[in-house]
Amino acid sequence: MCQRTNIMFKSDDIILKGWFYTPSNQDIAPAPCVIMTHGFSALKEHYLDKFATRFAQAGMCVLVYDNRNFGDSEGAPRFEVDPFMQIQDMKNAITYLQQRKEVNAKKIGLWGTSFSGGIVLVVAATDNRVKCVVTQVPFISGHHKFLQQIKPEQWEVIKKKYHAENLSRMAGHEPTMIPVVTDNLQSTAIMKIPSAFSFFTSVKFWENKVTLRSIENAGEFEPISYIRDIDDIPVLFIVANKDTINATNCALEAYNKTRSPKKLVMIEGDHFVPYSEQFERCVNSAHEWFAQYFGLSN
Repeated sequence: MCQRTNIMFKSDDIILKGWFYTPSNQDIAPAPCVIMTHGFSALKEHYLDKFATRFAQAGMCVLVYDNRNFGDSEGAPRFEVDPFMQIQDMKNAITYLQQRKEVNAKKIGLWGTSFSGGIVLVVAATDNRVKCVVTQVPFISGHHKFLQQIKPEQWEVIKKKYHAENLSRMAGHEPTMIPVVTDNLQSTAIMKIPSAFSFFTSVKFWENKVTLRSIENAGEFEPISYIRDIDDIPVLFIVANKDTINATNCALEAYNKTRSPKKLVMIEGDHFVPYSEQFERCVNSAHEWFAQYFGLSN
């Protein structure tokens, strides 16, 4: 058993909201803590409670929060993915936890999945307060993803759209929105595979849109360029062998470039299996990693 309470904390000029888990058997001594947030446009309700509950049952505190501009958290414009601000938000989450009496300030770990799998790598590379990291089906390179999805002859067209959007927003117009998923291959959306549609729409109040600038921001986000800056922080990579959202080979390249203590867990399936058929493998692997570096008994 564990206890979950609603929390909020300030990150610069906005309030981020989420859940804080404490193990039911926590004694007077403060416990290690894991910070968790979701990927591209997803909410904490997209299965993060399943992971957090298991970590808390194993004796850890857990902080889960919605990224800025999404879900219960504040931030504008709404539905805009900004990796550079998300990095700062996670660092502020560490500071927030270090002030909580339930938390051992020297034992804070990061767990990221998909887009936040890239966020945790950058935070680990730039903040030595991090004890250990789990990155699951991680986003590794926006440039690589752009090359995967866009034909070279389309690049100039896309750049012109970004430029026009920036001019429009500067003039005070509302941001252009685009769908994240679709179940119609003829429709426009960022992800068109059935498992993506099933995953995102499993949360009924999730809204199927992000700003056009979110795509531009993601294209400029390069976690792989930070990999060699991760010094002595243990990193567990959980990689799906048939991941077409965040390419498997790109994740393996990042793993090979990692110089700190590391481990690779390969799972069978596509990008979304960690939340379903591969959940037990993923949560147990993460738990064992945190337990090892937090000094907890499994």
